[in-house]
Amino acid sequence: MPISIDINCDLGEFDSLDHTPPDAAIMPYISSCNIACGGHVGNKKTVSWCVALAQQHDVAIGAHPSYPDRAHFGRQIIDISPQALID
Repeated sequence: MPISIDINCDLGEFDSLDHTPPDAAIMPYISSCNIACGGHVGNKKTVSWCVALAQQHDVAIGAHPSYPDRAHFGRQIIDISPQALID
């Protein structure tokens, strides 16, 4: 049985697609990624872009959720409803 290693990377940590993010250069070399879900950075457009890029390279996709707290990179606990966090 061959041995394999999952090379995982946190991606999608940008707010704009004005320039090609470095994620495009990294994606061909990884097997899975956690995509920032827009709470601490990113937005629906950047998440969609990362998902499409991962699918193009057959990279497994995971979510990198956080509180909607951009000032503290999603690490400060905020009292919000579960549905608001999901959204």
